[in-house]
Amino acid sequence: MSTQVISYVLLVTEVGKEYEVVQELKKIKGVEEVKAVYGEFDIVSRIEGADLKALDEAVTKLRKIPGVIRTVTLISS
Repeated sequence: MSTQVISYVLLVTEVGKEYEVVQELKKIKGVEEVKAVYGEFDIVSRIEGADLKALDEAVTKLRKIPGVIRTVTLISS
């Protein structure tokens, strides 16, 4: 039985870019859920991967999206 590795990525975007970034995040393999939120962060996403390498690939892609300023990655146990 295979267990998925799940992480939550919190993103800060440029002002007014959050919904554009949400649409781009949905295109990345492994991104299972994306929500625009209010508060210190602009977006919360849930990423699932077969292993840490798969998570690393997804997080690297999302950090390159235009409009993303900063990310915080939380890997669940």
